[in-house]
Amino acid sequence: MPAPETAPQHTAPQHTDALHTDAYVDDFAAFVQASPSSYHAAAEVARQLEAAGFERLDERDEWAATPGGRLVVRDGAVIAWVQPEGATPTTPFRILGAHTDSPSFKLKPQHASSTGGLLQAGVEVYGGPLLNSWLDRELELAGRIVTVDGAEHLVRTGPMLRIPQLAIHLDRDVNKGLTLDKQRHTQPIWGTVSGAPAGADLLAEAAREAGIDPESVAGHDLLLVDTQAPARFGRDNAFFASARMDNLTSVYAGLVALLAAPRDAGHVSVLAAFDHEELGSESRSGASGPALEDMLVRVAAGLGAGEVERRRAFAASWILSSDAGHAVHPNYPERHDPANQPVLGGGPLLKLNANQRYASDAVGAALWAEVCRQAGVPTQAFVSNNAIPCGSTIGPLSATRLGMRTVDVGPPLLSMHSARELAHVDDLVALGAAVTAFFAPAA
Repeated sequence: MPAPETAPQHTAPQHTDALHTDAYVDDFAAFVQASPSSYHAAAEVARQLEAAGFERLDERDEWAATPGGRLVVRDGAVIAWVQPEGATPTTPFRILGAHTDSPSFKLKPQHASSTGGLLQAGVEVYGGPLLNSWLDRELELAGRIVTVDGAEHLVRTGPMLRIPQLAIHLDRDVNKGLTLDKQRHTQPIWGTVSGAPAGADLLAEAAREAGIDPESVAGHDLLLVDTQAPARFGRDNAFFASARMDNLTSVYAGLVALLAAPRDAGHVSVLAAFDHEELGSESRSGASGPALEDMLVRVAAGLGAGEVERRRAFAASWILSSDAGHAVHPNYPERHDPANQPVLGGGPLLKLNANQRYASDAVGAALWAEVCRQAGVPTQAFVSNNAIPCGSTIGPLSATRLGMRTVDVGPPLLSMHSARELAHVDDLVALGAAVTAFFAPAA
C-alpha cells in the first residue's frame, strides 16, 4: 500500500496580506457576524468562493471533470475543492474538516406561551451550551424557513429575545452555585401580552422580518443567537471574544486556505465544513453521514478512477480535522494535565488522546509539525487530565468512514461552549497560516 502523501517541502509565505493579523482578525469577525447559524455559515462560505470564481454545483446534475474550484452546499454544510491541473485517477486529497454549527437553543414547533404577562418562546437545547452564559443577553433568531413551495429562506431577526436571570434578592444562595433546569429556566421572553396583537407569534414575526408571508411557512430550523459583536481587547488587543468560535475559527481558516490553494498542486484541496457536530454528526450533512464521501467519489470518478484507483487515492490522502481545544484556565489549572498545559498565544493545538477520541497519531504529529514549520508558526500539544475525559471531533468519524490518515488540531480557547468564547488573535492567524501550508506543499 502506498504511503500517505508526504508533508510540504517548501516554505509557505509567512504573514501575507491575507494572513496579516489585523486584516485576518477583522475579516474573521465579519465572517462570524455573517454566520449566525450553520445555514448562514455555509451560505457565506459559498458566497465568498463564488465571488472568487468557484462554481457551485447541484448534486442532481452531472459534473464536469475539468480543473478548477467547485463547491456543493448540503443544508448547513458546505464542501468545496480545487481540482489541480494534471490530476489523475490516483491523485490524493488534502481535506480540512471543520463544522459550522455551535451550541445553542432551537425554536420548538409549538413554541408560544406566556407567564407573568410576558410572551415566551419554547426552545430546545441544541448541543451542550454553557447555560448560564446565555442569561441576560440580547438574542436573535437565525436559521432557515422553508415555505410551502419548497423554497429555503435564510432568516435572522436582530435583537428580539432574552433569557432573564433571577435576581439575587430572590435567590440569596445563587453565588454558592447556580443550577438551571433546561426546561423551566431557559425559555426566553420576547414581548408583553398587553402590548401584543391577538395571536402574536414569534415565527410569524421572524417570517415577516425576512419578507415571507407567515401563512406560507411549512417548516423551520431557527436557533437563538447572541447578537453582541466580536471584539478585541486586553493588552495590545491580543484577546478576541466572540460567539461561535467553536468552530467558525476552523471554517474560516479553511476558507482562507482554499482561496489560496495552488491550482498546480499534487493533490485535490478540500474544505469540508460539516453541520451537526455538536449533536454527534449523525445526519446527511454531518461527518458520520455520506456527504464528504459522496463528493470525493464523484470527484475521483470524474478523474477516471474506479474503486481500486479511488482506494489508492484515499490511502495517500490526509484529513486535517480542525476544531477548538482547551487552553489552560488560569483559575482552574488542576482541571488540566499537569505536564501538558497549552496557553493562549502559544499556537494551534495538536490534539492527542490514547483512546482515539482524537485521531492524531505519531505519523499525523510529524505531518502537523512539518506543516507548522513551513508556515512559520508555533504549535503545542493538548492531552486531557485522566480524570476528566475529553470530548471528540469529526476526526475519528471521518477516519473510520474513509480510511484516510487523520490528525486532530485546532485553536486553543477559553470559555468553550459559552455564548461568548475567548481566543488569542495570534492563534487565529497561525491556524490560518498552517492550514494554508497544508494545502500548498511543493508540487
